[in-house]
Amino acid sequence: MRLYVGNLAYSTTEDTLRTRFAEFGTVTSAMVVIDRMSGRSRGFGFVEFATPEEGENAINALNGADLDGRAIVVNPARAREGGGPGGGGGGRRPGGGGRPPRSFEGGGRDGGGWGGDDRGGGRGGDRGRGRRRERDR
Repeated sequence: MRLYVGNLAYSTTEDTLRTRFAEFGTVTSAMVVIDRMSGRSRGFGFVEFATPEEGENAINALNGADLDGRAIVVNPARAREGGGPGGGGGGRRPGGGGRPPRSFEGGGRDGGGWGGDDRGGGRGGDRGRGRRRERDR
């Protein structure tokens, strides 16, 4: 059973979580979520128990309990939902996943268009060249 642990102090480590939750059963994993930009804790984490009974006991005992000077929140973790917009590319970058800005959709006469709409992509092959050829004739 996977538990969400919120309102963690920034000083709380994975070892601290594991030790505190191990009082209620076999902890198979303990993780504090770290911010990629700052490198410090985001104030929440996850603890996974071997059995649902152990997880329920931990929820009942530790929800609202003090850990490193903070009253922690302990709940069953929700299933992961799909990621945010962009699916890895941000949607506003050429070739990225997700939906591009409206001004770049469709490609039009010039064969352009930018990636997105779950079709993959990248920039179109002959972007703008078709019109020049018509003028040169």
